[in-house]
Amino acid sequence: MDNPYGELPFPRTDMALKAVRFVKGIETPAIFNHSMRSYLYGRFLGEQQGLQPDRDYDDELLFLGCLLHDAGLSPEGNGDQRFDIDGADLAARFLAEQGLPPEKVEVVWDAVALHLHYDIAIRKRPEIALVTSGVGFDLGPDGTHPLPAGYADRIHAVLPRLHAAPVLYETIVGQALEKPHKAPPFSMPGELLRQETQTIWPTWKQLMSQTPGWNDYDGYQPKT
Repeated sequence: MDNPYGELPFPRTDMALKAVRFVKGIETPAIFNHSMRSYLYGRFLGEQQGLQPDRDYDDELLFLGCLLHDAGLSPEGNGDQRFDIDGADLAARFLAEQGLPPEKVEVVWDAVALHLHYDIAIRKRPEIALVTSGVGFDLGPDGTHPLPAGYADRIHAVLPRLHAAPVLYETIVGQALEKPHKAPPFSMPGELLRQETQTIWPTWKQLMSQTPGWNDYDGYQPKT
């Protein structure tokens, strides 16, 4: 990065710079700053595991995954899928247009698409696992990995929080209110929409009984 980010350890490759310009142009400042901070925390958490950038993982790919993980919350990324999948598709299109090799584009797609699914993402390669870890840490430190003294203050001085948590909530819910199919029941967007609207979700039996043709519950006698 150039001067605005000071000594913070962001990648300075051409691809990274192009991605910063792209994401900064489509996201709100609060979500952009959240994405940038997520990389710094993901990298930090990797170091806590003994992982070193460009030795144990591709640092540029980690950065791209973090930077683009909420692209689906931008107007350009707001399609007809959950925002994590919309964002993964937008990230892949952008990176492919910039000439990133397909095998690297796939890593970023996975990182963005899985960032809401911690238990899955954490089992993947570091470029994917650390995106999810960094994103979560920026929204709520886990308490088991204390940051170096003053590190968060230095990050927030350059990338202020700008009420990140409520901005993310309002953006996710706003998309879902306009397009409810983007927030299916039992998904994270669906839960936020339920909290906002107080909608009562259907039970498992109700969902299964809506399936035409099978009638699995007809004549069924519970064992207990």
